[in-house]
Amino acid sequence: MTRFLLLLFLLLLCLNQTFGQEIVWQFKTADRVYSSPALDGNMVFIGSGDHHLYAIDKTTGKEVWRYKTGGAVHSSPFIWNNFVCVGSNDGYLYAIEKSSGQLIWKFASEGEKMYDLWDYYLSSPTGNSDMLFWGSGDSNLYAIVAQTGDLAWKFTTGGIIHASPVVKENNLFIGSYDGQFYCLDVDKGSLNWKFKTIGATYFPKGEIQKAALVKDDVVYFGSRDYNIYALNAKTGIGMWNMRQPSGWIIATPMEYKNNIYFGTSDAHKFYALEKVNGTSQWTFPVQMRVYGSAIAYNDVIYFGTFDGKVIGVDYATGEKRWEYQTESSMANFSKIYNENGEFKEGFELYGKELLASEKAIHALGSILSTPIIADETIYFGSSDGNLYAVKL
Repeated sequence: MTRFLLLLFLLLLCLNQTFGQEIVWQFKTADRVYSSPALDGNMVFIGSGDHHLYAIDKTTGKEVWRYKTGGAVHSSPFIWNNFVCVGSNDGYLYAIEKSSGQLIWKFASEGEKMYDLWDYYLSSPTGNSDMLFWGSGDSNLYAIVAQTGDLAWKFTTGGIIHASPVVKENNLFIGSYDGQFYCLDVDKGSLNWKFKTIGATYFPKGEIQKAALVKDDVVYFGSRDYNIYALNAKTGIGMWNMRQPSGWIIATPMEYKNNIYFGTSDAHKFYALEKVNGTSQWTFPVQMRVYGSAIAYNDVIYFGTFDGKVIGVDYATGEKRWEYQTESSMANFSKIYNENGEFKEGFELYGKELLASEKAIHALGSILSTPIIADETIYFGSSDGNLYAVKL
């Protein structure tokens, strides 16, 4: 009996640690989580494909409240004063009281739509002292009075807007699936400038799927035309672009110590570029797409992958320093990959069984969520439906 209890204890210990990393807690939702967590005090907020916005105790991982919308919540929460604001696939932007989970107001767009199978995210709101800004599948960017939920102005583009807007001083920056990147006046919604992506053979629009990074008067963003762009934030004139030949650049770039960091889609690489001129500093090979953004902590760059891993690499060299693999990934990895970490014979990413392949990938606990770190703990969502809190 004693030996049995010892074996049981060791088994439970193994289930709660991966690559030496200790799970603090994991919170289970009823569908995939593409949303990125937002921290406020002792609360962590996250959306799920099960239509809910969740508030979870950061220390214990216990649910504090949940709010049900009419569609998948693949937008990331934004904290505005005592509100948690989030978009839903039902076409509404919601403002929820952050301590009680009660609805303050909701704002109706003209309706959501999905561009294609890989259009995983909804636009996440952002704001300033009195306004919220939010994009929609109806091709509009909305400026909304934060206190009341009333429309201040809207700007119409030529495509779906699932990228998240970025506010910098009196400018608002947003990309669209029409392949245009826009700079607008925050107060009036008037156009300051726009920039057209180059396009590619099979993706002539050069769709922009996620948010830009605006840093030191430069705008950085990726496109489905395989390029990452750097534009002058004041004029919209191109400063440099880097094209990698094997796939989309979806992830919002992250800046750290004069480098720009981002993952790629089918190139299966993570890049560090010199931010001044786009010169490659190093690349790190991954086994699946990277759509979520990276974060930096203590000179380590952390990012999630579609194969169910969060990886930490040295900011200067690209050497691996840390890794966490979800239980879903460990359980299903051998269904897609052989012992050398390559796709098994017969598995195709974009073959005849496209939907089945994509489902198998998400069964790995794909991490499309951008992690956040607090108190030596990293928080992130997964396609296995969990929000994870893992000790660094």
